[in-house]
Amino acid sequence: MYANHESINEAGLIERAATALQQLGLDARILQPLKDMSPSWGDGCLRVGKGDAQMTYTVEVKRMLTPATLGAATAQMRHAAEMTGLPGLLVTDCFSTPMAEKLRGQKQPFADAAGNAYLENPGLLVYVTGRKLKDKPVAATVGKAFANAGLKVQFALICNPALAVAPYRAIAAVAGVALGAIPAVLADLQQAGHLLVQGKQRRLNTTRRFLDAWALDYARRLRPKTLQAIYATPSFDAWEDWEIEPAQALWGGEAAARLLVQHLRPGVLTLYAEKMPARLLVEQRMQRVINASATLADGRVVELRKPFWGTLPADGQPGIVPPALVYADLLATGDSRCLETAEMIYDRCLARLFPAA
Repeated sequence: MYANHESINEAGLIERAATALQQLGLDARILQPLKDMSPSWGDGCLRVGKGDAQMTYTVEVKRMLTPATLGAATAQMRHAAEMTGLPGLLVTDCFSTPMAEKLRGQKQPFADAAGNAYLENPGLLVYVTGRKLKDKPVAATVGKAFANAGLKVQFALICNPALAVAPYRAIAAVAGVALGAIPAVLADLQQAGHLLVQGKQRRLNTTRRFLDAWALDYARRLRPKTLQAIYATPSFDAWEDWEIEPAQALWGGEAAARLLVQHLRPGVLTLYAEKMPARLLVEQRMQRVINASATLADGRVVELRKPFWGTLPADGQPGIVPPALVYADLLATGDSRCLETAEMIYDRCLARLFPAA
């Protein structure tokens, strides 16, 4: 079982999901993990079906999923499925109807403790939505490494894994957090298996599982706090021609992805800056939008996000945030185009440092 701050509830949630599937009239049996199955290859195995139409799944449990964390959870699920050679089953407390519809559209099997499910195999089709939990799920206690300061430290380490051996003061400066936060954060990362410690030496356990776990927690806790403002502009389609000083603002999200892999046509432009550059406001005739959430859903706007780091590596691509943040922001959209592009960014920019293992 994967050791992190949510692992205490994983086995119980698989059991509840299996019971809910049985109440739908299906056979559902929890299996022993595959021989030599790595802890990073999901949280267990479940055999589900009816009569001769049976399927064994590798199970990925993610408690209290939201639309913002669904993309990162799906990325972890697909990684586990790829490593085990089994189809993946995403399990949570309760999937909302919109999340269920999105997962079905992506052909991603799921089940939850409330009795919602989507399974599509030869001879079997199950699709149940709209069911609610009788008991409200309680959020798991979050360790220091998974609160906001800890997520900033993780980001600094992801951008520069060699930073793990640096003195606490240097780590704090790069991450933009208080010095006093570092010991507890590193202790939590060590307990979770993300930081390997031998004597006085520290080494980051750079796996895709770690990257995806950070992306999910970033989307859940830190990313919502970075949004500062939304702007409309008549020159949206000409964004690549805008003159932006890297010292003032950096492209992130879909725009940065476009610059990295030349694949995605941005629906939302993301800029990371303390404030929108005055020259950009004037030249691009930007108007601040009041109803930010509705406008973001419609797209074709510029979102201003506050930088949350201390310093970034000097060897990054000029004008854009590090690829790990581009990857995480794409996953947080939950959009299928963005998920596809996030996979391309992982393959081209991140796989060497964070291999699937």
